[in-house]
Amino acid sequence: MTTKKRDYYEVLGVSKDASEDDLKKAYRKLAVKYHPDKNPGDKAAEEKFKELGEAYEILNNPDKRAAYDRYGHSAFQQGGGGGGGFAGGGAGGFHDPFDIFREVFGGGGGGDGGVFGDIFGSFAGEGRSGGRNHGADLRYDMEITLEEAVKGCQKEISITKNAACETCNGTGAAPGSKRVNCRTCGGQGRVQVSRGFFSMVQTCPSCEGVGFTLDHPCKTCGGEGRNPKASRIHISIPAGVDTGSRLRVAGQGEAGLHGAQPGDLYVVLHIREHSIFQRQELDLFCEVPISFPKAVLGADIEVPTLEGKAVVKIPPGTPSGKIFRLRGKGVPDLRGGRTGDLNIRVSVEVPTKLNSTQKQKLEDFAASLNESNRPEEASFFEKAKRFFG
Repeated sequence: MTTKKRDYYEVLGVSKDASEDDLKKAYRKLAVKYHPDKNPGDKAAEEKFKELGEAYEILNNPDKRAAYDRYGHSAFQQGGGGGGGFAGGGAGGFHDPFDIFREVFGGGGGGDGGVFGDIFGSFAGEGRSGGRNHGADLRYDMEITLEEAVKGCQKEISITKNAACETCNGTGAAPGSKRVNCRTCGGQGRVQVSRGFFSMVQTCPSCEGVGFTLDHPCKTCGGEGRNPKASRIHISIPAGVDTGSRLRVAGQGEAGLHGAQPGDLYVVLHIREHSIFQRQELDLFCEVPISFPKAVLGADIEVPTLEGKAVVKIPPGTPSGKIFRLRGKGVPDLRGGRTGDLNIRVSVEVPTKLNSTQKQKLEDFAASLNESNRPEEASFFEKAKRFFG
């Protein structure tokens, strides 16, 4: 059974208009309280610590915060069941909470921040292999049609990125050779030092935190465990996206150094301008010209929708600018639930080129009209007469 995620603002105990400083203060206070080193063996505290890191990573990033405010947690899920998801990641897709902790408190830079960063560094480094060398996130801008945005679609892109070296399988070690545990840190990637009354942990200066050295680096990648490679990536675009929507494809960023975890790929969408429809959030608008006789006498007209044709009944005496709403023919909400409407705005077309016979008939028609046939015009000029006295 999936546990429902708590609101990120609630997790940090701040309001939705909290400033960057407010977020940092709230995170610092709670992160120290629930840090696993202060709560050894307490799984609940460890989960709260991870939850805090996840919430802070999203709300402290302007783009991710904007996406969260608009779409909620669905902005960072895997494409609503179809793969891909909004930028930021879902469960397990965020950065290491200990990395976030060190960024906020400082990592040995002196002062209280550095002390906190190093004291808690012991737990933060456990179970990680070169975590700080994880691959970079990548951005890809993609243009799609309005139809694709409304209905959802599948895309495949081709990019060149650093991928795991095929010769050494990402290890960085030449075939037949092995990684050797760093003699300085014993393979831990960190060393313990003393600063006055405090015993602190720092990144190993010999192996730079990866925990090992290479006696025989791979010649193909130079020991990095990665090299540039053209890659084809499948992208699943959910129905209802809009310009500025960001999809996250986990693990499709650049490969990390020496087999460390890869970064993520963020696909930023841009919706191509449509020749017929205009979009306003979940609603679509379409302007349809109709002739003067149809506006006066009424008619059934065919109009376009993204699903095909539909018939709209124009009642007699329809004015130019009248909007007819087709329910549920707009854009689906990314969060589920309702679908927007298609709004047909009719524009009465005024004929500009008339022959003599048509002009005469129109003049005869105009002469036959009285105030009851043109109530708005008569009312306006009556008001104007009173205005001028």
